[in-house]
Amino acid sequence: MFQPLVAVSTDVRQFDNYTWHAVPKQYLEAAIAGAGVLPVLVPSFGERLDLDSLLASVDGVMLTGSKSNVHPSLYGEEATEANGPYDEARDATTLPLIRKAIERGVPLLAICRGIQELNVALGGTLASEIQEREGALDHRAPVSDKQDERFAIRQKVSIKPGSCLAGVFGAGEIMVNSVHRQAIDRPARRLVIEAVAEDGTVEAVSVEGAPAFAVGVQWHPEYWVHADSNSAKIFGAFGDAVRAHAETRLGLRPAAE
Repeated sequence: MFQPLVAVSTDVRQFDNYTWHAVPKQYLEAAIAGAGVLPVLVPSFGERLDLDSLLASVDGVMLTGSKSNVHPSLYGEEATEANGPYDEARDATTLPLIRKAIERGVPLLAICRGIQELNVALGGTLASEIQEREGALDHRAPVSDKQDERFAIRQKVSIKPGSCLAGVFGAGEIMVNSVHRQAIDRPARRLVIEAVAEDGTVEAVSVEGAPAFAVGVQWHPEYWVHADSNSAKIFGAFGDAVRAHAETRLGLRPAAE
């Protein structure tokens, strides 16, 4: 089976006396099983990478979630220890990668930290510790040693009628596993809000006028891709967009006018 290549963001982590550029297994499994693509890890070396060459060789980009947050200096705020941890090497890689992928029409799926990177890359801002806002839900993971409990599907989001994601899920409410303490504050001008939580928190966006699929979700569809139909649907839609891009790039279908 043909598996188009998809570039996947990496976190920089320190353990076992090494510096690792790493991705949790769930994202790679979802890319292969849910989207039918071959994930290729992109090391977080920032401006040392030739992103144009990378994007000429892949047919999609997937931005993963992470424990780290986008550095506040990138959207005009001051960094604090409470707002960390940070991963500035990842920021220096993903933000230009996002802008170039959208410009070149390479399909993009941005998950959790990824939706926040997408917003910042296009000029938006982020809000921290959103559970402290008046009337806000607590979007953080339940306290548990069991990952299945931490990533349980327990939150409603409303999909906007006529939106890109309405074409994936249908309009109305779906249940998701949104696990975060930071979220979009001021959306970037090019972002269209696709879904919101019951307290109004932005849970999904798309890029207005993007030449290809360009969607960010605040929840974690990778975790239940084998067991939850909505989690599978978002990866299926991404995979379809990636294959369409590959077929056009390889001359197997005419480019869209």
